[in-house]
Amino acid sequence: MIDYSKFRSSLKRLEEQHDNHLALDAAQPELIREGIAESVIQRFEVCYDCLWKVLKRYLTEELGIAEPPNSPKPVFRLANENGLLPSPAAQWLKYADARTDTSHDYDGEKAKACLGLVPAFIIDAARLYGALSG
Repeated sequence: MIDYSKFRSSLKRLEEQHDNHLALDAAQPELIREGIAESVIQRFEVCYDCLWKVLKRYLTEELGIAEPPNSPKPVFRLANENGLLPSPAAQWLKYADARTDTSHDYDGEKAKACLGLVPAFIIDAARLYGALSG
């Protein structure tokens, strides 16, 4: 049986912090606004990691795929081939690129790009969670 609790919890935390980010008053000090934005990105990274690992496990345990790839992009491609993704595979590859960009080369532009993807990611992740967990 697949344990979805980490995925569910990480998605909830991402949603909460993203809501905090959206509700921030522009009068807040820059350091506070940056800290919350960085927290949203970190929570995106955690949720993304939980998501692709659960998806890989689903491919194995529910669909019987003996040895799915051990990397996110091929897992997303395989999930797409099996009709599991709620949006086109290209969108999931954008999430993968954002995850890589923010964890390996963190700069302001990449952070803004990642923050711009978070609302769509939350929707897609919630839809995928619902489809996988029933």
